[in-house]
Amino acid sequence: MRKRMLIGIILCGLVFMFVSSGSFGAQKVEKKDKAQNDLFRQVELFSDSLAIIKMEYVDEVSAKDLIYGALKGMLAALDAHSQFMDPDTYNELKVDTEGKFGGLGIEITIKDGLLTVITPIEDTPAWKAGVKAGDRIVKINDELTRDMSLTDAVKKMRGVPGEQISIGVLRESEKRILEFKIIRDIIKIKGVKDPRILEDGIGYIRLVEFREETLHEFNAALDSLYKQGMNALVLDLRNNPGGLLESAVRVSEKFIEPGKLIVYTKGRKASQNLEFFARGKAPIIDLPIVLMINEGSASGSEIVAGCLQDYKRAILVGTKSFGKGSVQTIVPLSDGSALRLTTSKYFTPLGQQIHGKGVMPDIVVESGTLEGKNLSEADTEKEKIKDVFDNMEKQPIDKTPAGKQDVKVFDYKSDMQLMRGVDILKALRIFKKSSEQPAAVINKPEPVKK
Repeated sequence: MRKRMLIGIILCGLVFMFVSSGSFGAQKVEKKDKAQNDLFRQVELFSDSLAIIKMEYVDEVSAKDLIYGALKGMLAALDAHSQFMDPDTYNELKVDTEGKFGGLGIEITIKDGLLTVITPIEDTPAWKAGVKAGDRIVKINDELTRDMSLTDAVKKMRGVPGEQISIGVLRESEKRILEFKIIRDIIKIKGVKDPRILEDGIGYIRLVEFREETLHEFNAALDSLYKQGMNALVLDLRNNPGGLLESAVRVSEKFIEPGKLIVYTKGRKASQNLEFFARGKAPIIDLPIVLMINEGSASGSEIVAGCLQDYKRAILVGTKSFGKGSVQTIVPLSDGSALRLTTSKYFTPLGQQIHGKGVMPDIVVESGTLEGKNLSEADTEKEKIKDVFDNMEKQPIDKTPAGKQDVKVFDYKSDMQLMRGVDILKALRIFKKSSEQPAAVINKPEPVKK
């Protein structure tokens, strides 16, 4: 009897929750609707399981722990970027927007079921230690990351600055698992780096990440380069993990005419379909541009790359971008927790989907250091990675220090991708000059008289 009463109470509560809140205020549907009836049946299944666990499990478990656990599993089953955040996790999320925090300095995601480095942020502890884009994090300290959520991984890697953390990394290009011992530090992110004239009036700007101050820094860099005689630009978005959408849109509009579409989102509801247009007053529309991307370019950097590629405002050079083009909406809940829910996906002006596909450069140039391998597309590599956790004992971690990132003075001539970009801009300049000059008149030689 008690069991039936408990099931009834839980079912009534859950049904009330679903009907009253719907899908963020959706209209009440008819009771005979097949989908709604199916929902009620599944809710009843959930309530049965909840009641059995509550009454029969070997240890006493609080209702809050059970519901939180169910919500975490529910959101994790949707996609790698949707998640349930308890109050502590939700508060930690707010730290990201402040621009500095104690951690390692890497952007991560879940790819092929494994915790994957999108890119290490330059000049951070992880970058200096030698962590690379595409590395698969299989251990954090002594804990395997199998089935570990993004939230939990971030929690474990962040901490008090000055403390050491050990991560085990699977790097397919080296066919081994590497161990990195990294000292946490305060991560301070600067959006724009290395603005300079390379040669012959060819300017260079690297955007590290799109943050609140990025547009201001970018405008200052452009002004400085113009004063130095810039007549062409290499815009480097390699290993740029994205950041603020508004910042990426504002950078894009610097180079296209006002009123043109930059990016749009598409979701299940009309309210999730958004369009972002250029509204700059004095765009730079005649400057030849080479835009550089690689597998560490994601989200906001893919928006800029896709936009300028569609309007033929830049020639894209490098390797295919990461392919992270989905929109997450934060929905606060009554107890201080929140849902981070994927609600739409990004599309370029010509309708190319970014999420899961990435942006393909016009001219593919391998870096020579990352091998340009896309692990998500290689079925044979997937199978190897799939078994990595089962073979951890057979495949011990190599504690030999991995090669660190090159931190020497900026030398663009040693960068194969960058030099190819410079050559392309030189070729465009030659072609433009030749097309502006009148065609030379070639006089036919008179026949030789014999």
